[in-house]
Amino acid sequence: MNDFEQELRARLEGLREQGLYRELRPLDSAQSPRIELGGRRLLNFSSNDYLGLANEPALKEAAVRAVERYGAGAGASRLICGSLPPHQELEETLAAFKGAQAALGFPTGYAAALGTICALLEKDDVIIIDKLVHACIVDAARLCGVKLRVFAHNDLNALEDILKWADAKVQSPQSKVHSPKSTVQSPQPKPERSNFTGQRRSRTLVVTESVFSMDGDHAPLRELVELKDKYGAWLMVDEAHATGLYGPNRRGLAEEIGVGERIEVQMGTLGKALGASGGYICGSRTLIDYLINRARTFVFSTAPVPAAAAAATAGTRFVQSPEGARRREALWLRVSTLPSALAPRSSHLPSAIVPIMIGDETRAVEIAAALREQGIFIPAIRYPTVARGSARLRLTLTASHTHADLQELFMSLKALDPGPCALDFGLPGHAPAR
Repeated sequence: MNDFEQELRARLEGLREQGLYRELRPLDSAQSPRIELGGRRLLNFSSNDYLGLANEPALKEAAVRAVERYGAGAGASRLICGSLPPHQELEETLAAFKGAQAALGFPTGYAAALGTICALLEKDDVIIIDKLVHACIVDAARLCGVKLRVFAHNDLNALEDILKWADAKVQSPQSKVHSPKSTVQSPQPKPERSNFTGQRRSRTLVVTESVFSMDGDHAPLRELVELKDKYGAWLMVDEAHATGLYGPNRRGLAEEIGVGERIEVQMGTLGKALGASGGYICGSRTLIDYLINRARTFVFSTAPVPAAAAAATAGTRFVQSPEGARRREALWLRVSTLPSALAPRSSHLPSAIVPIMIGDETRAVEIAAALREQGIFIPAIRYPTVARGSARLRLTLTASHTHADLQELFMSLKALDPGPCALDFGLPGHAPAR
């Protein structure tokens, strides 16, 4: 074994000792409440397929038709080989769905965040992100080479302090304005040549999720919009876990709150409630035209396969249909049956994401394994997905789960020893942990 292999094996062993080792599990079935995983049939509470569309016949039929007409692959970037009808139809459908002038599709949500943030910002700009945003936003903020500041999760006072600092920096660009202590600054890689000619003022971009992926809580979007307007900043909101679930037209939390038209950049993914795969940005026609020219993850990526785009279009139309409304109501009905100790009502709006906090990484893995032995699949979420010492089981519900599924879940949770597991769900006949 050479030095390269020895080094990697030592690193892997370190991950195992910390309870952070990961491995792929063979999935032998489509996404649904019941899955075949590693040769076993398990009740699945791990999926982001909130409305049960990943295996919906309408989406599969749309994908098959696209393959038959346009083939398996897109050939190259859309700027090289041309833009296929499935991609254009998806973007038109998304724009209409989100109430935006235009939309642009990306191979993944990760690519959408990376390409957009790096295209919008220059070396003298500032990006401000919530501490708990998704890794794709964190990576984009670091890679774009601008001044990065982080505010405590949903802390509006901390955010305003940073916005004041950024605004003072804009007003007096040559002076050294003290940065808030509670923030961090990114490394400064050498930027590309400017996207602009002549002089320009520095800009501030605030980025948050609307529904946070690991905790299921909501951003205070109305207050965020007011703050960014007050200080002349831009706002980018990732609606990955909200699209299809909130708002009169199921556009997302921004529509639910009534601030959708005041957000400059609306981001989302196609692989959660919409049942397909990929990412997108919605906004003004000018924004989308600019990203077509400057978003590197769009310019230099082979376009998504036609089947994925067609399935996403079908999924977007489905969530707007009466059946889509019924599925959403079914989801919220399932969420409402969770015991309050398991899903505390911290907001007047429900959430399909329920974190079961464990803390220790190794213990979280052990509890997840114990649940699998009882036929329940809820993955252990550990560092670096969440902070060290905040490992949890990430329970997600879908419209396809039944009342019987939830009863089976509750019984399996009750069967765990509440003491060492530190799990107290307030279930009938379940003594509180001491």
